[in-house]
Order: sequence, then structure tokens, then C-alpha cells
Amino acid sequence: MEINLHKIPIRKVIVGFKDSAEEGVVAYDGKLDIRPKYQREFVYSGKQRDAVIETIKNGFPLNVMYWVKTDQGNFEVLDGQQRTISIGQYVSGDFSLNDRFFHNLTKEEQSQILDYELMIYFCDGNDKERLDWFRIINIAGEKLTDQELRNAVYTGPWLSDAKLKFSKSNCAAYLLANDGGQLISGSPIRQEYLQTALSWINNGKIEDYMAKHQRDENADELWNYFQDVIAWTRKAFTNYRREMSSVQWGELYNKFKDAKLDTDKLEIEIKELMQDEDVTKKSGIYPFVLTRQERYLNIRAFTDKMKREAYEKQKGKCIKCKKHFEIGEMEADHIKPWHEGGKTITKNCQMLCKDDNRRKSGK
Repeated sequence: MEINLHKIPIRKVIVGFKDSAEEGVVAYDGKLDIRPKYQREFVYSGKQRDAVIETIKNGFPLNVMYWVKTDQGNFEVLDGQQRTISIGQYVSGDFSLNDRFFHNLTKEEQSQILDYELMIYFCDGNDKERLDWFRIINIAGEKLTDQELRNAVYTGPWLSDAKLKFSKSNCAAYLLANDGGQLISGSPIRQEYLQTALSWINNGKIEDYMAKHQRDENADELWNYFQDVIAWTRKAFTNYRREMSSVQWGELYNKFKDAKLDTDKLEIEIKELMQDEDVTKKSGIYPFVLTRQERYLNIRAFTDKMKREAYEKQKGKCIKCKKHFEIGEMEADHIKPWHEGGKTITKNCQMLCKDDNRRKSGK
């Protein structure tokens, strides 16, 4: 991994500065991609933007920036995107500071800004080295998400197309997943839709998938898969509920896409479970009705009062082995299991020693 520090005056960095909603943001005589196409949008507030210019005008040190070298020999901004855009917009006359635009400044004031040297690290290396380094330096400013860090490493035509489909406020993925009720939580701009789709399609191995497809001409495989997941979900679960936005639909699709599901029967059970006060995690109902694994439901635990009442009633003895234990050495158990209709109430509580409880539950 090669990491070299360069001092570059603002006048050189902003040569050819262009801020376009369609074409992204470029500078450094066309060699610097400040915000790759369809990357997240400018997020600095007016005060943050103004603070960047004030820092420069006063000659104070600005935090270092990081550029990653692309395979074509150009650069993409890894860290410093918001600061660089703030500078470019001010010099271009997009906003004023203290009622003075850049063109209102004296020649000396303009030169002071243009001659200000930005501290920039050029980073070059293999994918793993770059990703490891980017995680280390991602500690300041508008913090990058894990997926934004991955995007900085696995640049190429595949990523550009994936961002188009998954990374805008009203991108195709967002519109599809919200048509008829929100099925995915998070923000497309912060790459959370893209990260979700990647995690689903490759069982959580996001970087492996991006590395394999980095040179692909498009992201059609991912997009087609995402559409299939959403279509399957809408078909299997016909009555929308807000809890559905927290479900990992891709994981369920991967396991049950070919299963014959009785949608009416599923809806009846879901409705009943939604009204069950013992089910504390309502979003877990959806994976439960397919997998039958109670861990998804977070069944309501017995209260300390219930445990104490059962413990005293048993005189401190385990129901199974009949040995005496301190209450802290025992665990509460449903006499009639929850899946057989047993409720989390005092009369259905019994205290078992930890060994017997684990044997009973198969843990």
C-alpha cells in the first residue's frame, strides 16, 4: 500500500471544477472525481460549508483529505468530498460568505484563498489494502458508511450502474421497495439500499461479490435479483404492515422462493401473532412463520416478581432434579410451552436449575 502526502494549492485543485447533478462533480483538470455519478449528495449544512471557507481565509489548517488512485491513473475522493465541494462552489460564486461572493474579494484576498495548500494523501494499493486503510482513516467529518468505503475501493462500470439503480433518493430500488408500503429501511443516499441488496444476493459476503463483478458492464444481475425478492415478498405477504420494513427479505427469499406457500394461512397466523402480547419483536413474525424458529420473536420473559413467586412456591427446589438452589442459579421456564399456547404469566412459570433448563430446551 502506497500512501503519499501532497500539498496542492486550491487554484490547482479547482481547475475544471464542475458540479452537475447528472454528471457528478469533477475538478483537478478533469482528473479528480469528487463525487462519482449517482454518489450520495452534498450533505454539509450552510454553517459547515461556511466554516470551511473561514478556515481557509484565516490560514488555519484544514483536515487532511484522501484521494484514491484509479486503474485509469485518475483519482476519486475518499475523504474530503464535502470540503472540496464547498471550496469549489464558493470560488465558482455559488454562495457568499458574510455578504461577499468570491468575485467581490480583493485580488489579495482571492490569492490568499487560491494559494492555500490542501494536505492530500494519494492512496494506491490492492483492494484489501485500500479498504483496510480507508476504515482506519474514516474518523472525521461526515463519516462514511461501510458501503461508501467499499464503493471507494471497487470502482468501475458495475458500481456506476449499481449506484444509478440503488443510490439516489428516488432511485428505481427505492421506488420499487416503497410501492405499496416500505419494505426496506435506511437511506439510498447513504448506500444502505445497495448494501442490503448485496448482502442478500451473496449471503452477507458483500466485498466478495463486488470484487467478482467490479469489471462487469452493468449491475443487471443484482437489479433483477432485487426485483425478484420484492415481487416474491409482495406475493407471499399480501397485507402490508409497517413492521415489514425491518425484515431481511432476501434471506427468506433465498430459502423459500421455491416453496409452495399458503398466503391465506400465513396471513391468519401473522394476524394472531401480531395480537400476542408475548411476542415482543413483531418484525420477527415473518421469518418465524416460515422457519418456525422462536428466536425471531423474542418471546416475553418472566418478570423478577413472577420468578420470585415461583421460586418461593417451590421452596427453592428445581422442579426436575429436586435439588435446592439460590434463585440466581435458576432460570424461569414455561410449564406449558409458548408454541403450545402457554402464556408468560405467573401460573405458567416454573424455576429450573440451569442444567435442567438447558436440557429441556435443547440448548
